[in-house]
Amino acid sequence: MKRVKNIIIAFGVALGAVSCVPKLAYQETKPELPETFKYTATADTASVANLEWKQFFNDPILQDLIEKGIKNNYDLQIALKQVASSQEKLKQAKYLQYPDVGFGVSAQISKPSKNSMNGQSLNLFLGQSHVEDYNAAFNLSWEADIWGKIKNQQEVSKMQYLQTYEATKAIQTQVVAAIAQGYYNLLMLDKQLQIAKSNLDLSTNTLSLTEKLWQSGDTTSLGVQQATAQKQSTELLITQLEQNIAIQENALSILVGENPNKVNRTIEMSDTSLPQVISAGLPAAMVSRRPDVRQQELVLLESNSIVGIAQANMYPSLKITAAGGVNSFKIDNWFSIPASLFGSVLGGLTQPIFQKRQLKTDLNVAKIQREKNVLAFRQSVLNAVGEVSDALVSNESLKVQEQKASEQVTTLKNGIKSAEMLYKGGMANYLEVITAQGNSLQAELNLASVKRQRLSSIVDLYRALGGGWK
Repeated sequence: MKRVKNIIIAFGVALGAVSCVPKLAYQETKPELPETFKYTATADTASVANLEWKQFFNDPILQDLIEKGIKNNYDLQIALKQVASSQEKLKQAKYLQYPDVGFGVSAQISKPSKNSMNGQSLNLFLGQSHVEDYNAAFNLSWEADIWGKIKNQQEVSKMQYLQTYEATKAIQTQVVAAIAQGYYNLLMLDKQLQIAKSNLDLSTNTLSLTEKLWQSGDTTSLGVQQATAQKQSTELLITQLEQNIAIQENALSILVGENPNKVNRTIEMSDTSLPQVISAGLPAAMVSRRPDVRQQELVLLESNSIVGIAQANMYPSLKITAAGGVNSFKIDNWFSIPASLFGSVLGGLTQPIFQKRQLKTDLNVAKIQREKNVLAFRQSVLNAVGEVSDALVSNESLKVQEQKASEQVTTLKNGIKSAEMLYKGGMANYLEVITAQGNSLQAELNLASVKRQRLSSIVDLYRALGGGWK
């Protein structure tokens, strides 16, 4: 009992001495954020990103495409598998504080040389030429988590799991936005194709009128050639648009996890509707909502736990091992209880002293990596604020551009009517008619493009604010 008491006192003194070593302090990193987003009139706490994607996108066809994408998109499925893998590691990390327990059975027969000391001793005292040893025992090993090393290892597993979870949400926001962008681009191409076909009818009528005037001698063959070229140019544009439509349909099909196929759509771009009053909310709320920023913050928290592990490795470690079972020199009384029973317990306190500077290097590297992650986190916040600001200014600017482009289309359409009337009356030449038709075509195509950009800017703002994963 006195020996046991002395051992306990020795361990107590050693633990008291090492417990005076200070633990690593950590200060939470707070990013610098503006009070409000640039290009916002008021500081509204509400945000459009709080809407679920089914509420934000009210087009049933687009909703169906997004639902398919969330279910079937392979990038998203891979991310979900990564979450499942990290979850398994997190479950395993919860058992790190428990001891390791094993069971082993061994049998050994040793026959020393008869001329050796062991051989002669065996023959002299036991009358045997060999020794048998049979052992069956449970083994236990446990390390006390004095410095929080095991706790930090568990934190690392937890942060890694949460990172995969946030990464999955980030991929979903990208998939939702990409599907919406592709769908709106498809509607724009449909509109441009409709415009081109309508312009082809105008070009065909102009060519027919020019041929009649040429036959009557009121114009030259050059006019016919120019009108024909105008028609051919429109036909070429139609072919290009049909090609782009097919390619966009293929890309959209792949996004939703299907083989390239036609995408059914029953509405035109003018029938689409998205929230016109966009509330961005506050930057602080955006940071807590955006999955990619949250993921980078979790990387920072993980690196802090790794610093804790590196520092704990420099301090003494208390390990306790124990073994117990049955042991015998003869197999016939191996399991003779209680004579064959044995047990042992060993406790040890180990302080690393000279490891060729490896432990200090590991700690310094871990600290540097944490500093890098602090900078990366701040950069991710800055990028997020910049993306929101870009989407806000684009949305406001495109409102004005759409209005101006619409006014231009109206003006140029009236110009076509005037040019055709003057041409029929002989007061304008064919070049003025062709120019008016070409300008009107380009203006209508541009208006469709601006409308699509406006829709895209709203989708970009929704994604930049952290919407799309709910």
